[in-house]
Amino acid sequence: MIRSSLFIFLLLLLSFGNSFAEGFEKGGAGTFTVVIDAGHGGKDGGARGARYTEKHIALKVALKLRDALRKKGIRVVMTRSTDVFIPLYERIALANRAKAQLFISIHCNSLPYRSANRASTKGVETYVSGFGRLDEQDIAIRENASILLEKDYKKNYGGYDPRDPESIILLSLMKDRYRSKSIQLASLMQRQYRGSGRVDKGVHEKSLAVLARASMPAVLTEIGYLSSPTEERYLASESGQSEIVKNIVDAIGAFR
Repeated sequence: MIRSSLFIFLLLLLSFGNSFAEGFEKGGAGTFTVVIDAGHGGKDGGARGARYTEKHIALKVALKLRDALRKKGIRVVMTRSTDVFIPLYERIALANRAKAQLFISIHCNSLPYRSANRASTKGVETYVSGFGRLDEQDIAIRENASILLEKDYKKNYGGYDPRDPESIILLSLMKDRYRSKSIQLASLMQRQYRGSGRVDKGVHEKSLAVLARASMPAVLTEIGYLSSPTEERYLASESGQSEIVKNIVDAIGAFR
């Protein structure tokens, strides 16, 4: 049975989502603003490869993306510029306060250590907030697990438990006024990745807490697999990071 506290959480999300969206529509017609979110950080290391950690790779790519977009005359706001932990709800709240036109969260993928395909699986995939089948929620559960590292997370998320499939369903029910635009941006990003020779693993909808309250098109992009030695080297290299940044910048340009 779905707990009543989760319904309260859903109502809070709907309430915040509508008020944020109204503010965006009234004040978002000025400078084009992109909020870049480097996934994880601080005590939340994220996925791990043989040598590198997701939080470090995500930050390096995010900083390069910031510099590239600023050269295009785009206003950029970072959720973090150093190795610090930022609660998920604060990341998207920052984007809403900035009245951003886009929110892009940078992450790295990984397969479990015991997976038979751990070393060979490669590719790039991009996520938007939405509903996915319960047996397809591995990404959502892993990314939302960062909530458990937050102080008073039950208070901040109205009883939401990222380990509970029922919570994920409720999160996915929140009204997303920017779903189609988010999918459009995600598709453009995947097209750019594919054009650079990356394995295109598609655009997916998942119940991701970091995107749920967004009052603008918002995506989470998994830029490669740290569990693959080949992709780990690519993600850690200057050339690989520069190519990823160019892909995202070109996608944003096409989106505008």
